[in-house]
Amino acid sequence: MTETLLKVEGLVKHFPILAGVFQRQVGVVHAVDGVTFDVRKGETFGLVGESGCGKSTAGRTILQLYRPTAGNVFFDGIDLVKLKGEELRRLRRRMQMIFQDPYASLNPRMSVGEILAEPLVVHEVAKGQEIRERVDELLNIVRLSPGFAARYPHEFSGGQRQRIGVARALALEPEFIVCDEPISALDVSIQAQVINLLEDLQSQFNLAYLFIAHDLSVVRHISQRVAVMYLGLLVEMAERNELYSHPLHPYTQALLSAVPIPDPFKEEKRQRIILEGDVPSPVNPPSGCHFRTRCPLAEKICAEREPEWREVAPNHWVACHLV
Repeated sequence: MTETLLKVEGLVKHFPILAGVFQRQVGVVHAVDGVTFDVRKGETFGLVGESGCGKSTAGRTILQLYRPTAGNVFFDGIDLVKLKGEELRRLRRRMQMIFQDPYASLNPRMSVGEILAEPLVVHEVAKGQEIRERVDELLNIVRLSPGFAARYPHEFSGGQRQRIGVARALALEPEFIVCDEPISALDVSIQAQVINLLEDLQSQFNLAYLFIAHDLSVVRHISQRVAVMYLGLLVEMAERNELYSHPLHPYTQALLSAVPIPDPFKEEKRQRIILEGDVPSPVNPPSGCHFRTRCPLAEKICAEREPEWREVAPNHWVACHLV
């Protein structure tokens, strides 16, 4: 897992705010504000942070579902930002996405068989009987009965729908999949089944995942490396065990202090870090360090200068003046 598959450099995505009769631009939403990381072949890279910090936007921008405002995305050495039309469409076969909401991401007017056949038809990789055989194979891979191909999405539970979403992502045999909070809409009892399925598929097909999630316990279980995002920026990135045992950024420390520990004695002794105030608006983020308005350790320099993204230990990156 040393060979880099995806390299993101200074990724920026701003959404314009339009107002008035003539729809003039009066501002921008700083959804992603300069993100840099890489994902290796066969690796699960975890991306965590609270709601609205830009995780899902980053995932969609990497796949060029949103075109970036600035920055570069290199997939297997090819800059996706410079590709358009047919060139980008051909490369799309190698990267896919599992969406967050299994109820909204499947077309209710199409049967499961049609949903799984659509990417095969669009990319012209199979015809006739081959399509039917591939659809049955995909349903078997995600542990659903091939007989379900004639049914419609409303006939399935949330967990089954998400498996159909996973099967659709696998249809074109990709190398890289963005998992956009794939279990957050599911019951806890079903979440473990979907996580186990994703892990089995990864070992079977040597997939690389960008795993976006809120649940820090799940991210620790499935990821090899983890990055923490706050208001459009990465604040810390490290190997999984290093990040969870030695968090350096105050925001990471606050997040990890909220993770329940299944030991009442340890839970009673540990210190919770309660962040005060609300997350600032991405329309007008704070000067300097974006986290300074809620940081219990903030100093004068935090308001004056944006912290540098630097490697403070081997493979441990952090953006904080005080580390």
